[in-house]
Amino acid sequence: MSTTPTQDYDLIVVGFGAAGVSAAIEAADAGARVLALDRGFGGGATALSGGIVYAGGGTPYQQAAGVDDDPDNMFRYLQQEVRGAVSDETLRRFCEQSPETVAWLERQGASFQASLAPFKTSYPTDRHYLYYSGNEKAHPYRDKARPAARGHRQIAKGLGSGKVLYARLKASALRKGVTFLPHSMVDELIIEEDVVTGVRYRTADSATLGPNYERLSLVAGKLGNWAPAVGARLSAKLAAEWRRAARSVEARARGVLLAGGGFVHNEEWMDRWAGPYRNISPLGTVGDDGSSISLGLSAGGVTDHMDRMTAWRFINPPSAMTEGVSVDGRGQRIVNEDLYGATFADHMVRSHDARGYLILDAKQWRKARRQILSQTNTFQLAQQLYLYTIGHKKAHDLTALAHKLDIPAADLEATVTAYNAGILSGKGDPAGKARELSSTILSGPYFAVDLSVKNSPFYPAPGLTLGGLKVDEETGHVLNESGERIEGLFAAGRSAVGVCAIGYISGLSIADCLFSGRRAGRTVATDLDSTESSAKA
Repeated sequence: MSTTPTQDYDLIVVGFGAAGVSAAIEAADAGARVLALDRGFGGGATALSGGIVYAGGGTPYQQAAGVDDDPDNMFRYLQQEVRGAVSDETLRRFCEQSPETVAWLERQGASFQASLAPFKTSYPTDRHYLYYSGNEKAHPYRDKARPAARGHRQIAKGLGSGKVLYARLKASALRKGVTFLPHSMVDELIIEEDVVTGVRYRTADSATLGPNYERLSLVAGKLGNWAPAVGARLSAKLAAEWRRAARSVEARARGVLLAGGGFVHNEEWMDRWAGPYRNISPLGTVGDDGSSISLGLSAGGVTDHMDRMTAWRFINPPSAMTEGVSVDGRGQRIVNEDLYGATFADHMVRSHDARGYLILDAKQWRKARRQILSQTNTFQLAQQLYLYTIGHKKAHDLTALAHKLDIPAADLEATVTAYNAGILSGKGDPAGKARELSSTILSGPYFAVDLSVKNSPFYPAPGLTLGGLKVDEETGHVLNESGERIEGLFAAGRSAVGVCAIGYISGLSIADCLFSGRRAGRTVATDLDSTESSAKA
């Protein structure tokens, strides 16, 4: 394994996903020399995502769609979701800067539309690029803030929006002179007199690795999300090939940004921290193994909210599915079904032993089936095929259905009776579900879908980790145990505590990656400008 000479930069980015590329762009715009390192090809979980950016406060697309929103309204809503993960001052900045974030993304080549989805959905069809991506219209969130659609989806087909969004950001960074090295893994930070001054890393050229390496790496990444055991074996084989080709390099910089993602692929940490979320289907790349967080710990950094996870158990689309009633293993109501999928799952996981069933009657089942083609995206059709073939239980009455589910029949019937009584009396669903999504469960046969959070190949509950390194909310510096900044070291995205470190809704993680990444990039750029001004003086 050969060694190359030391290299000098202003900013070294470790992990070139949404957070890393945003920092690189901000720093490069200020004239900084930026080196970006990534274990894979860049993109991280963002490139695998649906490409949703949570943005509000009166964006041009909200205005064009007739959505009434302002930064204060967005703040009141997000206060309920963020639950103190960051200070109110930081959250206000996040909301106030949100319209400008959309404009900044467009300057990098991103594109959005004002086509508002007219129905309840977890992800819009290719006819819609703006939607209610969280709990904005659900009880109790709607009681403190006007519901506003804030899910801005990058224009692309199907799940390709995340890939396209990242590609636009990466292309912008490279045009601005950012040096990007894929197949590069940071082994340690260089620390001198308590200041982080660089990194030691290993890197391998694509030409040395061969033409099949990239293709197989992409396959391994996909398998890692949907067939973890198979993906892990292929990833291990590719890692051995990389180690044989890698050379050691040392690079120095004014600042090092840790932006390599979370730790959902770290078995030891998941055993330690995940608790009831241990059986989620891991969503992310092999880089989400906690390595960025570990680097921060090696410099004296501390973590928070490591036990916070998110998992998606979406009840919709189709929207008619939301009209059913969710019950746990005791036949008791879980929560109002119009909540965002991760919020619903968190209630089920933390308060109902991660076990749940959606109960529908014949008219709701048929209504949902009629909505499939008009409300689902291509990738969602496979799930609907499963649910409408082998993925449900069916019985002529609720007692028989309860027996098939092995839950108390009397409790199930009491839950459904209370739900029906609220609707028929005009008072509405006792759990507070929106009236337009509430309908009686009276006409058999009855159907049940298993909503339990578990790693199922046909009906997975994908998820990721939310906690990470504690950072200074003004600058992005990693903090030590005394709450002091570690000079020269920054963290962003899912490697850091951020806006969605406690709770998650669609688009909020990417928006936080942009917010925290740009913050770190601006800090390095400001330090660089100050140094140059002092030198001239």
